[in-house]
This record gives sequence, C-alpha cells and structure tokens, in this order.
Amino acid sequence: MTTIERLSETELFENIFKPENRSDPYPFYRQLRRQPVSRIEDGRWVITRHRDIAQLLRDPRVGVSKPDPSDPRRQTIRKPDGSPFEGPFLNQDPPGHDELRAVVTDEFIPRVMTIRGHLEELVSAHLAPFVTGQAGELDVVNDLAYPLPVTVICELLGVPREDEAIFGDFARRLTRGLDPAETQTDEDLRELAIARGEMTAYCAGLFDFRRENPDDGLLCALMNRLDLFDLHATVQLLLIAGHETTVNLITNGTLTLMRNPSAMARLREDPDLAIPLVEEVLRYEPPVQMTTRRALADIDLGGVTITQGSRMFLMLAAGNRDETVFADPDRFVPDRESNPHLAYGGGVHYCVGATLARAEAQIALTALARRMRAPALVADPPPYRENAILRGPEHLPVAFERMSA
Repeated sequence: MTTIERLSETELFENIFKPENRSDPYPFYRQLRRQPVSRIEDGRWVITRHRDIAQLLRDPRVGVSKPDPSDPRRQTIRKPDGSPFEGPFLNQDPPGHDELRAVVTDEFIPRVMTIRGHLEELVSAHLAPFVTGQAGELDVVNDLAYPLPVTVICELLGVPREDEAIFGDFARRLTRGLDPAETQTDEDLRELAIARGEMTAYCAGLFDFRRENPDDGLLCALMNRLDLFDLHATVQLLLIAGHETTVNLITNGTLTLMRNPSAMARLREDPDLAIPLVEEVLRYEPPVQMTTRRALADIDLGGVTITQGSRMFLMLAAGNRDETVFADPDRFVPDRESNPHLAYGGGVHYCVGATLARAEAQIALTALARRMRAPALVADPPPYRENAILRGPEHLPVAFERMSA
C-alpha cells in the first residue's frame, strides 16, 4: 500500500480531485507544501505556500487562466463587432476586467451595505418551520445554506420570487464548469452547455420583463450600463460567485462548529465572536479551494522559473494552512488574531462579494448556534458535493432537541 509520503506531486494533486478524498484533502495539501512550487506531469505548476500565492495574486505579470485555444471543445463567441467575447470580468485581465468590475462595484456594493437587517429577517424565516417546541432535524444545506443566498441575490437583481428555485437549479448545474477541463467528461461538458443555454434563454426573458417593468434593483441598473453580452455574463457570474461560495461558507462553518462544540457555545453567548470566527472558517475550510492563473512573463519563484504562458494552480486551501504563517494551522481557533487568509483571493480579482458573503455567514452561524439546543451531526463526515474547487457538503443533516425562536 502506497503511503502519502511516497506519492509524486502529480499524484498528490490528482488525489485532491478524487471524490473519496473530498471530506479531507488537507493531508495532500500538507504534503504538497514540502515542495511548494512544483511542476506536475502535464506541465502545469502547483503553488502551495502562502507567501508565493499572495505574491502571484497581486503580480501584474500574472493573468487569469484562459481556455487552451487548441482544445477542439472550446467555442469562440464573437460580439456583433467581431471582437471575441471574453466572458465575465472574473475571466478577464485589465483593462477589460477593470472596466466591467467598476460598473458592478458601483451598483452592487451600495445595495449590499444596507442589507444586514434584512438578512436577519431572512434567516429567521428559513428557520421558522423548525420552531415547534419539539425535537427535529434540518438539512443545513437544503433548509438554510442554499435558499438564503439565492434569495438574497435574486432580491438584489430583481428576480421574481417564484423564480428563485430556477436560479438555484442553474447554480447547481453551472458550478461543474469551474473544475479543470481535464477532470470533466464529454457528458459533463454537454450538460454544462445545456445549462448555459437554458440560463441564457431564461435571462433573455427576464431582461425583457425588466425592460417593461423597471425597478430600482441591481439588474435594471446593470442593464443601463452593460451591453447584452456582458450583461448575460455578469448576471451568471453574480449568481454562481454570489451563491455557491456562500453555500459552502455557511455549510462548512456549521460543520466546523459541530465538530468544535466549545466554539459553538462561545458563539451562542457572544454574537460578536461571529466576526473573527467566520474569518477562521474562511481560513480553515475555505469555500474556494484553489484558483488558476497563467504567467504573462517569465517569473522566478521558489528557486525555479515559471515560463511565460505556463498555467498555474494557486492552492488557496494549502496556503491557508501554511505553518510558517499560521500557528497550529490544522486547529480551528475561532478568535485567531492574525489571520491573513487567502479565501477571497487578492489583487484586482479580490472577491467583489466578500462583504455580503461574510454578513450572510455571520448571521446564519450565529442564529444556528443561538437557536439549536443539543445539536448533533447525523453523519460525520457528511456526503460531499462533486465539485473539488467549490468544496462543501452536499447535505448536512443536524438533529436537535429544540429550535428556539
């Protein structure tokens, strides 16, 4: 039997994507950090040390990782003027990225800053069915972590309430496309194309509806400032980036609290603990495990040269447990004082929705800690979702003796 210490860097990397390792990929990250800048067999680079990842996230010589132009499965979409459509701003480098991001930031951030009180109302509404005075069980994913962020993003966009379930279904199906193409089958790619087509068709109808029924929501604001291609891409990005990552943050946070009952007890008594506690969840169990980049020039790093054009995997989850940065990195410390985690990236691509995601998680985790009496995990580890990059449980059933109002 091969031990993890004898695995090559390529084998360690491949193991992170295997479903049987989804519940605990951290031993593989730890082993990869022993060779923090490594080149795997297909020529890609895997970066696992905190300082190297932080540097590359902010380095102007590093760009987003675009699809391989030689891949026959890649389709080039062109705008009416003949220029190639580059996709959402998350997949673009400056200056195109900066122009689109500025529009989204202008319209998104002011709306988010006024929403905290409403988030508390939404969390209470989602937990209300369990306030029966009797013992019960909830699936944190289906009953709170999924519906909360989809309700929030739909309300921000101005999506009709009855269509929230449609948006949630799109998010589930589209996230598979975030894993590396090498891990996806032709059937995965066909399903992804179908989901994208259905989402585009739905959004086209939604845009028509809002043109005839304008409101002061985010969608109408974006419609006034973006062309149709960028509008479609931005709405789909906000759905996935603003929804799927928050689902994992809330679910991973709940699972971590269940495994650390003293931390849950402290949060129950001190709601202010939610602020550093959520930051520690982001470090300890980040909802986004890794991100991809490409070298726009030769880059010297860790004693090697990453040549121009090379693709890189920046392993955020590995950097978040770097023992040279975090004391006792494999232990959950809810009030950790120095916590420069990498969960939201860095540089020009720092997550535009970080403020909203933090608020949703702080309120949701505090409510669960305060309201549930004698909670217990039904299964540990729980079943995990297929996606390795957006890592989180598929379901998280929790039994409790009583749910208070």
